[in-house]
Amino acid sequence: MLKKNLGLRKGQLDLLAGCPPCQGFSTIGTRNKGNKNDPRNELVFQITRFVEVLMPKTIMMENVPALIKDIRMNKLVKDLETLGYIIDKKVLNTADFGVPQSRRRMILLASRKKGLSIDSQNQNLEDVVTVRNAIGNLEKAEESKDWLHNSLVNYKEKTIKIIKAIPKNGGSRTDLPIELQLNCHKKITGFKDVYGRMNWDRPSLTITGGCTSASKGRFIHPEEDRAITLREAALLQSFPRDYKFYSSSSKQEIATMIGNALPPKFIEYHAKGIVKNIKK
Repeated sequence: MLKKNLGLRKGQLDLLAGCPPCQGFSTIGTRNKGNKNDPRNELVFQITRFVEVLMPKTIMMENVPALIKDIRMNKLVKDLETLGYIIDKKVLNTADFGVPQSRRRMILLASRKKGLSIDSQNQNLEDVVTVRNAIGNLEKAEESKDWLHNSLVNYKEKTIKIIKAIPKNGGSRTDLPIELQLNCHKKITGFKDVYGRMNWDRPSLTITGGCTSASKGRFIHPEEDRAITLREAALLQSFPRDYKFYSSSSKQEIATMIGNALPPKFIEYHAKGIVKNIKK
């Protein structure tokens, strides 16, 4: 039915790209172990189902790093090899591909032709792009003509005091005086990046759907006493400066879209290798 609706013959599709749900493999929020019993984990095998029907020329799959060591990945690779695909898979950091963000992702590439690999481009990758490179020249938030850059969170007085007390350019909640530390933080040693400031001269840490909240990660501006704006988050994900989001969407919906996105600059590198392989 899918082939009929798309008007495709078996073997005609250039690329099948997919990202099965990552929550069960992710170490965020699961005490660094993931959830092996999450039923969504089995959706990895939907890749095989689509491949058997469509037999695409190339395949690209991305996910969190933990999937690369999961038994499901071993089975998926064997199934694809049985179908005649040559596989390459690696865990990569987007900061090594011109993205102003340190974000580790697993990439799987597969092709029915030789020559498609993670390193098939053999191009010179860009120097590390920093937070300053990405957002340092923006106009002041709330004074912009860009509504995404005017999207600041209104904090309670205590939260404002906490943010102001975080040292500029890379400080974190561990630098706070005892009277400003939250009770929940006094009881744990982990999650040190919440209420953390970005460092101007390094890539940001992973941008998530909570990217405009100071309490959900290292999302405080390097100098100003506020969390980053939606536009700043998008730029740190390597979206183009003029990229448009629907203004009818809520701020949280846009933050989720930005945080869940695979950085465009990162996947551009792999897309060029895929195009090169298809045109052989």
